[in-house]
Amino acid sequence: MNKDTLLALLQPDIDQINETMRSEIASTNNTLLQEILEYAIFNGGKRIRPVLSILSARLCAFATMPEGLAAEDQLKPPVNLYRLATVFEFLHAASLLHDDVLDHAGTRRGKPSANSVWDNTHVILAGDFLHARALTLAGTIGGEQCLEIIGNATSSMIDAEFLQMQTVKDINLSEENYFNVLRGKTGSLISAACEVGTFFTETSLEHRGALRTYGNALGLAFQVVDDLLDYQGDPDKTGKAVGNDFIEGKITLPLIHALQNCDESEKNRILTLLKGGQEERTAEGENIRSFIDKNGGFVYARQGAETLIEASLEALALFPSCQARSNLEGLAQYVLIRQR
Repeated sequence: MNKDTLLALLQPDIDQINETMRSEIASTNNTLLQEILEYAIFNGGKRIRPVLSILSARLCAFATMPEGLAAEDQLKPPVNLYRLATVFEFLHAASLLHDDVLDHAGTRRGKPSANSVWDNTHVILAGDFLHARALTLAGTIGGEQCLEIIGNATSSMIDAEFLQMQTVKDINLSEENYFNVLRGKTGSLISAACEVGTFFTETSLEHRGALRTYGNALGLAFQVVDDLLDYQGDPDKTGKAVGNDFIEGKITLPLIHALQNCDESEKNRILTLLKGGQEERTAEGENIRSFIDKNGGFVYARQGAETLIEASLEALALFPSCQARSNLEGLAQYVLIRQR
């Protein structure tokens, strides 16, 4: 399934998700808060997380329905499913608002970051509002078990941020450590989005576990590709400077593999740069890309992403063939070819 076909199939749900989010934002009477939230949430974004909740709900509904009872396109998701799905976009947007403040970022998706337009205090409070709203929706719509899953995913995101900061400080070159960061930062929320989508059906624990596995593998692959795009992507499409991770001292899979496969003198030179200042690392941008390429870092990371996508597709094999499954498979394949 090509990108345009996939987007056309998903667009009705994306439109409904956007409409639902606008309605939720309108619940606050503070015009400045509404303005910041509108800017943060509708400043691009693919809506992958809430879409995953919708598709997971559809897939489980079709899988558990008696054969021949109704056609798949006759299964209409309840309105509250869209409200619950917005939880994941709110949490994601909140994390981006807070990240940009912590990183002193000037841009987000090729546009001025919210903290560049407004002061840090207002932006942090806007992120706090999204967190609070997300957890309120999770508890009131999804119930205690849903709130626990989403709360655990949020905690994992925060733990991963601390782990990543420690990784930068200690220059940890362990792949295990790298993937632990990814599971918390990206995998946990995407996995939770898939699992929560199953709450609207009487699905089995096996189905729920399969979607959790799918979401975790998809999230890890998404982040590995993101780390590749940081070095190899088009800045006009990614909205980030090439090599920004290295400039910030972040150690991602392409660099980890290159450092594990280079000679000792090269390794010591790169480690010295990582311990130094951003100015020195900025000046080494082209050399670092050549260094990673020469030592197989890009090929290795690409193969890792492909293996993770294979794992995500294997998890879906438990379900019957249908449009929802096809769309989930299409999203997985899109992760490998995305350019931003």
